[in-house]
Amino acid sequence: MGRVSSVTDAAAPSFDASQLDLDALNALNQAFEAHGDATRMIRWLVDTIPVDRLIVASAMTSDTVLVDVAAKVAPGIEVLFLDTGYHFGETLETVDAVERKYPIKLVVTPAPPIGDARYETDPDGCCHERKVLPLEQGLAGRLGWISGVRRSDSEVRAATPFVQIDKRGLVKLNPLAAWTDADLATYAAIHEVPLNPLLDQGYPSIGCWPCTRKPSDGEHARAGRWSAHGKTECGLHL
Repeated sequence: MGRVSSVTDAAAPSFDASQLDLDALNALNQAFEAHGDATRMIRWLVDTIPVDRLIVASAMTSDTVLVDVAAKVAPGIEVLFLDTGYHFGETLETVDAVERKYPIKLVVTPAPPIGDARYETDPDGCCHERKVLPLEQGLAGRLGWISGVRRSDSEVRAATPFVQIDKRGLVKLNPLAAWTDADLATYAAIHEVPLNPLLDQGYPSIGCWPCTRKPSDGEHARAGRWSAHGKTECGLHL
């Protein structure tokens, strides 16, 4: 459906996230836990919030599965990719493959200038500049967003709910929260989802090339991320 370079303009909200109080969120999460159906979760979200006020966030790794599910529920939905300036070539190839395959509107945040090597001495600051701030830009004017965060990603993410109200007051849906690596691989094979080629090259968790390495045998999937700094999260989902 084409690539768009600007974010949605802020407008008068047509949904108030305060309608989802703690009891309502608990009830939704219990229902989602019971059926575990990502399609039904996304359908609930697009029935609750206008689709033009929603966006799917994808790192274009194994979470392209999320794009596949969302595009089938809501053709034309916007998909956000944060261009950090330091992505692997394979990741950018995956962006192009996803854009060609699905009826989506791709939103790509502009990459900050590269070359400062800030990742060597201040990885938190680098992630903040190249991921966290662009995410805020991409979420401007939204009422909700959909992420591919999974509980099996790391200990920090182990308690991820299916639906929550984030720090901005937006509805955040994590429909793949309970999916395993095997679930992703099976779905991708059945539905011919374009996955990042680095996954088959021994990179189970893929970020920017300066801060990503292949985990050694026996290491956790995210052990190859920022391994020289004792860091495991970029800050997008904290």
